[in-house]
Amino acid sequence: MAKRKIISIDEKKCNGCGLCLPNCPEGAIQIINHKARLISDLFCDGLGACIGHCPQGAITIEEREAVAFDHSGITAGATCPGSRSVDLRKTREAKSALLSQRQESELGQWPVQLRLVPVHAPYFEDAQLLIAADCVPFAYANFHQDLLKNKILLVGCPKLDDVSFYEDKLKQIFTDNNIKSITYAHMEVPCCLGLLPVIAGAITSSGKSIPLEEITISIKGEKIK
Repeated sequence: MAKRKIISIDEKKCNGCGLCLPNCPEGAIQIINHKARLISDLFCDGLGACIGHCPQGAITIEEREAVAFDHSGITAGATCPGSRSVDLRKTREAKSALLSQRQESELGQWPVQLRLVPVHAPYFEDAQLLIAADCVPFAYANFHQDLLKNKILLVGCPKLDDVSFYEDKLKQIFTDNNIKSITYAHMEVPCCLGLLPVIAGAITSSGKSIPLEEITISIKGEKIK
Protein backbone atom coordinates (compact mmCIF):
# COMPACT_ATOMS: atom_id res chain seq x y z
CA MET A 1 0.00 0.00 0.00
CA ALA A 2 1.59 3.27 -1.12
CA LYS A 3 1.43 6.72 0.44
CA ARG A 4 -0.78 9.29 -1.27
CA LYS A 5 -2.74 12.43 -0.52
CA ILE A 6 -6.21 11.88 0.90
CA ILE A 7 -8.71 13.93 2.90
CA SER A 8 -8.87 13.87 6.68
CA ILE A 9 -11.99 14.92 8.62
CA ASP A 10 -11.68 16.35 12.14
CA GLU A 11 -14.76 15.02 13.95
CA LYS A 12 -14.39 17.58 16.74
CA LYS A 13 -14.76 20.45 14.26
CA CYS A 14 -17.40 18.82 12.04
CA ASN A 15 -20.98 19.83 12.90
CA GLY A 16 -22.63 17.58 10.31
CA CYS A 17 -23.92 20.47 8.16
CA GLY A 18 -23.47 18.38 4.98
CA LEU A 19 -22.18 21.22 2.79
CA CYS A 20 -19.23 19.05 1.76
CA LEU A 21 -21.44 16.29 0.30
CA PRO A 22 -22.51 17.92 -2.98
CA ASN A 23 -18.93 19.09 -3.57
CA CYS A 24 -17.44 15.58 -3.51
CA PRO A 25 -17.92 14.34 -7.11
CA GLU A 26 -16.90 10.81 -6.13
CA GLY A 27 -19.51 10.43 -3.38
CA ALA A 28 -16.72 9.54 -0.92
CA ILE A 29 -18.29 11.42 2.00
CA GLN A 30 -21.49 10.63 3.87
CA ILE A 31 -23.12 11.99 7.02
CA ILE A 32 -23.11 9.21 9.62
CA ASN A 33 -24.26 9.86 13.20
CA HIS A 34 -24.34 13.60 12.48
CA LYS A 35 -20.69 13.68 11.35
CA ALA A 36 -19.08 13.72 7.91
CA ARG A 37 -17.20 10.49 7.27
CA LEU A 38 -14.90 9.30 4.49
CA ILE A 39 -16.65 6.05 3.58
CA SER A 40 -13.69 4.54 1.71
CA ASP A 41 -10.12 5.56 0.81
CA LEU A 42 -10.81 3.95 -2.57
CA PHE A 43 -13.28 6.70 -3.50
CA CYS A 44 -11.18 9.75 -2.47
CA ASP A 45 -8.99 11.27 -5.22
CA GLY A 46 -7.17 13.49 -2.70
CA LEU A 47 -7.73 16.66 -4.76
CA GLY A 48 -9.78 18.25 -1.97
CA ALA A 49 -12.69 19.71 -3.93
CA CYS A 50 -14.72 19.46 -0.71
CA ILE A 51 -12.30 21.46 1.48
CA GLY A 52 -13.34 25.00 0.56
CA HIS A 53 -16.99 24.17 1.23
CA CYS A 54 -16.55 23.22 4.89
CA PRO A 55 -17.42 26.30 7.01
CA GLN A 56 -15.88 24.65 10.10
CA GLY A 57 -12.50 23.96 8.50
CA ALA A 58 -12.88 20.30 9.47
CA ILE A 59 -11.49 18.86 6.21
CA THR A 60 -7.79 18.89 5.37
CA ILE A 61 -5.43 16.98 3.10
CA GLU A 62 -2.94 14.55 4.61
CA GLU A 63 -0.42 12.14 3.12
CA ARG A 64 -0.69 8.60 4.43
CA GLU A 65 -0.84 4.99 3.33
CA ALA A 66 -4.06 4.30 1.44
CA VAL A 67 -5.36 2.06 -1.32
CA ALA A 68 -5.09 3.51 -4.80
CA PHE A 69 -7.90 5.76 -6.00
CA ASP A 70 -10.18 3.87 -8.42
CA HIS A 71 -9.90 5.99 -11.58
CA SER A 72 -11.69 3.36 -13.66
CA GLY A 73 -14.75 3.56 -11.43
CA ILE A 74 -15.01 7.32 -11.92
CA THR A 75 -14.60 7.03 -15.67
CA ALA A 76 -17.38 4.50 -15.85
CA GLY A 77 -19.57 6.59 -13.59
CA ALA A 78 -19.78 3.68 -11.18
CA THR A 79 -18.28 5.19 -8.01
CA CYS A 80 -20.51 8.15 -7.26
CA PRO A 81 -24.05 6.84 -6.59
CA GLY A 82 -25.51 10.04 -8.00
CA SER A 83 -23.87 9.65 -11.41
CA ARG A 84 -23.89 5.86 -11.82
CA SER A 85 -25.39 4.81 -15.16
CA VAL A 86 -28.54 2.71 -14.77
CA ASP A 87 -30.93 1.66 -17.53
CA LEU A 88 -34.48 2.12 -16.17
CA ARG A 89 -36.43 1.86 -19.42
CA LYS A 90 -39.75 0.04 -19.09
CA THR A 91 -41.17 -2.44 -21.56
CA ARG A 92 -43.30 -1.09 -24.40
CA GLU A 93 -46.46 -2.50 -22.78
CA ALA A 94 -45.75 -0.83 -19.46
CA LYS A 95 -45.11 2.50 -21.17
CA SER A 96 -48.40 2.29 -23.05
CA ALA A 97 -50.30 1.61 -19.84
CA LEU A 98 -48.76 4.64 -18.16
CA LEU A 99 -49.47 6.95 -21.08
CA SER A 100 -53.16 5.97 -21.08
CA GLN A 101 -53.60 7.47 -17.61
CA ARG A 102 -53.48 11.23 -18.17
CA GLN A 103 -52.85 13.34 -15.06
CA GLU A 104 -53.54 17.04 -14.55
CA SER A 105 -50.80 19.39 -13.38
CA GLU A 106 -50.95 20.45 -9.72
CA LEU A 107 -48.45 23.28 -10.20
CA GLY A 108 -49.83 26.34 -8.43
CA GLN A 109 -47.23 29.04 -9.15
CA TRP A 110 -44.39 30.21 -11.36
CA PRO A 111 -41.37 30.37 -11.29
CA VAL A 112 -40.34 27.27 -9.35
CA GLN A 113 -36.52 27.45 -9.36
CA LEU A 114 -35.27 28.57 -5.96
CA ARG A 115 -32.91 31.11 -7.53
CA LEU A 116 -35.76 32.76 -9.42
CA VAL A 117 -38.68 32.93 -6.97
CA PRO A 118 -39.24 36.35 -5.36
CA VAL A 119 -38.96 36.32 -1.58
CA HIS A 120 -42.22 38.22 -1.06
CA ALA A 121 -44.42 36.39 -3.57
CA PRO A 122 -48.07 36.37 -2.40
CA TYR A 123 -48.32 32.58 -2.77
CA PHE A 124 -45.87 32.11 0.12
CA GLU A 125 -48.37 33.39 2.69
CA ASP A 126 -49.79 30.45 4.70
CA ALA A 127 -48.08 28.10 2.24
CA GLN A 128 -47.32 24.43 2.60
CA LEU A 129 -43.93 24.36 0.92
CA LEU A 130 -42.51 21.52 -1.18
CA ILE A 131 -38.77 21.78 -1.79
CA ALA A 132 -37.76 19.19 -4.39
CA ALA A 133 -34.34 18.18 -5.65
CA ASP A 134 -34.15 18.63 -9.43
CA CYS A 135 -34.40 14.95 -10.33
CA VAL A 136 -37.42 14.07 -8.17
CA PRO A 137 -40.19 15.23 -10.56
CA PHE A 138 -38.62 13.18 -13.35
CA ALA A 139 -38.08 10.04 -11.28
CA TYR A 140 -41.35 9.89 -9.34
CA ALA A 141 -44.30 9.28 -11.67
CA ASN A 142 -46.96 10.42 -9.18
CA PHE A 143 -45.09 13.61 -8.24
CA HIS A 144 -48.04 15.92 -8.94
CA GLN A 145 -50.73 13.93 -7.15
CA ASP A 146 -48.72 12.56 -4.23
CA LEU A 147 -46.28 15.37 -3.46
CA LEU A 148 -47.19 18.63 -5.20
CA LYS A 149 -50.96 18.84 -4.69
CA ASN A 150 -51.91 21.86 -2.51
CA LYS A 151 -48.27 22.88 -2.10
CA ILE A 152 -46.00 25.66 -3.34
CA LEU A 153 -42.97 24.27 -5.18
CA LEU A 154 -39.30 25.23 -4.96
CA VAL A 155 -36.75 23.28 -7.01
CA GLY A 156 -32.97 23.13 -6.64
CA CYS A 157 -29.91 20.91 -6.93
CA PRO A 158 -27.55 20.68 -3.93
CA LYS A 159 -24.81 19.09 -6.06
CA LEU A 160 -24.66 21.61 -8.90
CA ASP A 161 -25.82 24.87 -7.28
CA ASP A 162 -24.53 27.19 -4.55
CA VAL A 163 -26.05 25.84 -1.34
CA SER A 164 -24.94 28.89 0.68
CA PHE A 165 -27.11 31.02 -1.62
CA TYR A 166 -29.96 28.57 -1.05
CA GLU A 167 -29.67 28.87 2.72
CA ASP A 168 -29.75 32.69 2.60
CA LYS A 169 -32.72 32.70 0.20
CA LEU A 170 -34.68 30.16 2.25
CA LYS A 171 -33.98 32.08 5.47
CA GLN A 172 -35.48 35.19 3.85
CA ILE A 173 -38.54 33.30 2.66
CA PHE A 174 -39.11 31.67 6.06
CA THR A 175 -38.54 34.94 7.95
CA ASP A 176 -40.74 37.18 5.82
CA ASN A 177 -43.65 34.81 5.21
CA ASN A 178 -45.95 32.60 7.23
CA ILE A 179 -44.87 29.14 6.04
CA LYS A 180 -47.07 26.45 7.59
CA SER A 181 -44.98 23.39 6.72
CA ILE A 182 -42.01 22.27 4.63
CA THR A 183 -41.53 18.98 2.80
CA TYR A 184 -38.13 18.17 1.32
CA ALA A 185 -38.29 15.51 -1.43
CA HIS A 186 -34.95 14.18 -2.62
CA MET A 187 -33.40 11.23 -4.39
CA GLU A 188 -31.72 8.40 -2.47
CA VAL A 189 -28.22 9.38 -3.67
CA PRO A 190 -25.88 10.97 -1.07
CA CYS A 191 -25.47 14.34 -2.81
CA CYS A 192 -29.21 15.01 -2.48
CA LEU A 193 -28.90 14.90 1.31
CA GLY A 194 -26.77 18.05 1.16
CA LEU A 195 -29.84 20.27 1.03
CA LEU A 196 -31.50 18.83 4.14
CA PRO A 197 -29.18 20.52 6.69
CA VAL A 198 -29.36 23.71 4.63
CA ILE A 199 -33.16 23.80 4.98
CA ALA A 200 -32.94 22.96 8.69
CA GLY A 201 -30.33 25.68 9.16
CA ALA A 202 -32.49 28.25 7.37
CA ILE A 203 -35.45 27.38 9.63
CA THR A 204 -33.28 27.86 12.72
CA SER A 205 -31.84 31.15 11.42
CA SER A 206 -35.32 32.46 10.69
CA GLY A 207 -36.30 32.03 14.33
CA LYS A 208 -39.46 30.22 13.25
CA SER A 209 -40.74 26.80 14.26
CA ILE A 210 -41.76 25.20 10.97
CA PRO A 211 -42.47 21.44 10.68
CA LEU A 212 -40.03 19.74 8.28
CA GLU A 213 -40.81 16.41 6.60
CA GLU A 214 -38.34 14.40 4.52
CA ILE A 215 -39.34 12.20 1.57
CA THR A 216 -36.85 9.93 -0.24
CA ILE A 217 -37.30 8.69 -3.81
CA SER A 218 -35.27 5.78 -5.19
CA ILE A 219 -33.55 5.98 -8.58
CA LYS A 220 -36.16 3.47 -9.76
CA GLY A 221 -38.88 6.01 -9.01
CA GLU A 222 -40.21 4.44 -5.82
CA LYS A 223 -41.11 6.30 -2.64
CA ILE A 224 -38.82 4.91 0.07
CA LYS A 225 -40.06 7.02 2.96
